[in-house]
Amino acid sequence: MRIFASVASLALGCAGLSPAALAQGYFAGKQVSILVNYDAGGPTDIEARVLQRHLAKHLPGNPDLVVRNMGGAAGLVGAKYLGEVASRDGLTMGYLTAATQRYVANPEKFAVDFRSYEFIAIVPSGRIHFMRADVKPGVAEPADIVKARDIVVGGLGPDAPKDMAMRLTLDMLGAPYKYVTGYNSSAQAQLALERGEVNYYADSPPAYNSRFLPLVKSGVLTPVFYDPGFDGTAFSVPRQMKGLAIPPFQELYQKAKGAMPSGQLWEAYKSLLTVNGAMYRLIALPPGAPKAAVDALRQAVLQLNDDRAYLDDAQKTMGDAPEYISGPGLTEDVKKGLTIDPALKTFMEEYVKRAER
Repeated sequence: MRIFASVASLALGCAGLSPAALAQGYFAGKQVSILVNYDAGGPTDIEARVLQRHLAKHLPGNPDLVVRNMGGAAGLVGAKYLGEVASRDGLTMGYLTAATQRYVANPEKFAVDFRSYEFIAIVPSGRIHFMRADVKPGVAEPADIVKARDIVVGGLGPDAPKDMAMRLTLDMLGAPYKYVTGYNSSAQAQLALERGEVNYYADSPPAYNSRFLPLVKSGVLTPVFYDPGFDGTAFSVPRQMKGLAIPPFQELYQKAKGAMPSGQLWEAYKSLLTVNGAMYRLIALPPGAPKAAVDALRQAVLQLNDDRAYLDDAQKTMGDAPEYISGPGLTEDVKKGLTIDPALKTFMEEYVKRAER
């Protein structure tokens, strides 16, 4: 199933919004909170703060924007707060990572159905997987991962999409590893990686470029593969991965094993790419938020894609700029994307439980 046909088709609708729908003056004299579901200093927080510096000028009324962090439970605490506690007046928007996968894996943890949120924009992306070069017997190039011993994976939580991607791919490759979880943010995981407490991690391209690329250039880390885009039918190269001398996972696997991956682990990984890759990060309002606020925010976020000051700031701060996709049908598209085969869901639930034992 294709979740999003194209960037263009999703963006078209906003161009035709009526002046009334744009809510001229709706935000005048008000303060908008940007709720980040991870701690300060991590990639989600950094992206949200770059957005905060530029979004107001595209909103009617030029409101004051404030970033508020609410980390915990690998992003679950903040994602739940947005729907269960936050005001529904359009003045609290979530800048969320991993919320879609958390819902698909454990919908019962959401007292308010995540599918009832008002979705403003999605940010498709992938992750770059990397490890310390000194992992025995030495990791100088991607193919060396299949020979590596004593791999220690650092994670945020067993059901966090990032952690699941790392475990699923290593299990498919047959690379033995120890899984260490409980880091509240990528910033904490980075410190653990630098200290050698863990030696394997994965993160988004902006985080990789801003935090980990210096360690790659100094020879401390070796990138091994990235998570490709997958729309339910075909693989793609995420925009942020183009130009990198790093293979996608399926190419690394084929080189190492002589065939394409298959089986339940592979199906679970592809589902993860669809749910969490196409909707890697998303911007949302609580259920029932005013349509005027929804429409105005959608158009404002889309305008960032062509805002030279924003793009330059993002490039300087993160090494790349997120690509925001939005449109009037986005909420329905996200709802469709949050559905997976029941048997596969059961398998993924058991897979998470194995990491918790």
